[in-house]
Amino acid sequence: MNTNDVVQVNVPAHHNTAALTRYYRWHARLYDATRWSFLFGRTALIRSIAELPRPPRNILDIGCGTGDNLLRLARQFPEATLTGLDLSADMLTRARHKLDQCRIPATLLHQRYDYPLRLKPVFDLIVFSYCLSMINPGWLQALESALRDLQPGGWLAVVDFHGTRFPAFQRWMAINHVRMDGHLLPWLHTHCQPLLETPSAAYGGLWRYFQFIGQKRGE
Repeated sequence: MNTNDVVQVNVPAHHNTAALTRYYRWHARLYDATRWSFLFGRTALIRSIAELPRPPRNILDIGCGTGDNLLRLARQFPEATLTGLDLSADMLTRARHKLDQCRIPATLLHQRYDYPLRLKPVFDLIVFSYCLSMINPGWLQALESALRDLQPGGWLAVVDFHGTRFPAFQRWMAINHVRMDGHLLPWLHTHCQPLLETPSAAYGGLWRYFQFIGQKRGE
């Protein structure tokens, strides 16, 4: 597979695919300039991955967006093979530009993630950065697909919104396609052995987010 291309995969209308595609067609232009103010913990998660017993060699970044995490992962693990996947072609175009500027090889896939990729070799690390809370419905299929795409003993690394005490804020975030009701951590605890879990408060407790790194449990 040519790592200088964005691989187009059929993306039929399904779940909230069309709504998210429209959302990011506009937001892709503003994403890097605005998301630093509320997508907390992304850089810290990548730094924490360095604490794994062995450096990952084959990494999949789900919801890779404009490619910032791929750049961080490439710097942290220069020997690793990188694959990024995103639903938005506009975001992937920006990711490809950044990666090419830095001469970082990575395969970019334009598709949903509701079925395993079944690529070889299998991945030893799969990263979800602020995307699972936006896949509604479909977050469960994404996580189940990740388990199938992980090698035995592989790792999931997740940073995402957790919840809020304020119903009005929860409704506002839902308008922006974000689910904030604490639904992710219970699943992660059931299917992964935690290495790291750090719930944190943002803006004085307006909402909570979390970082999680866990090892796939034996089947």
